Amino acid sequence: MDSVAESSKNRKRLREEEEQQQKEEIEAEETSSTDQTLSLVDSLTFSDTMVALRIMRAQFPHIDKVSIQPFILHSQLYSSVKDRTQVDRELESLRREKVLRVFKLNTGQDDHAIMFLDDYLTQVDRVVKRMEEKKQRNLEVFEWFKTHVIDNKQDPSIDHQELRLLLSHGGKVKDEHISLLINAGLLTRQLIDPNMYWFAIPNIGSILKGLSQEGALISCKPTEI
Repeated sequence: MDSVAESSKNRKRLREEEEQQQKEEIEAEETSSTDQTLSLVDSLTFSDTMVALRIMRAQFPHIDKVSIQPFILHSQLYSSVKDRTQVDRELESLRREKVLRVFKLNTGQDDHAIMFLDDYLTQVDRVVKRMEEKKQRNLEVFEWFKTHVIDNKQDPSIDHQELRLLLSHGGKVKDEHISLLINAGLLTRQLIDPNMYWFAIPNIGSILKGLSQEGALISCKPTEI
């Protein structure tokens, strides 16, 4: 009898242990699911700056005969989001996360153009396509530029030595390669220091002139956020 009773106790104990283990596994799954949900919520939280950028990107005017991706002026962003400190902080974060790029404008005013990185890469591809149609040589530099320079350098400017160093990760760099990038409008020399370059958006000069005359960029800003 003692043996039967002991066996019954063992079975009961094993059953209770199995039930406890199942309970712990269910709780672990629920916790994991909750963590994933919270993570998703966090990733879907947009800053005022990002909301304003996306609205202005969507409102960027279509310009006939000009192939340029949407961009936003820094001054526009200041006009749309009340807190300028917040704008600067969030822009810096988005730049470092490679969501967008910031370009110094050669307009005589202290303003910058902001372009989403995907749009900028599309702009570079369009430049390459035009060069291919002209049977231009040394086009490999554009792939080096995208892969090794744009991906590794988020600042608005770069010096000559660092530019050559980054390009050299793609292949042997020649003066013609850098000249091609300048002629394509992707780089401009700084007037104060010719060994420094600004990253640039091709065709933006004529676009800024036309848009400022028409007031198109000003009129496409959203209401204050």
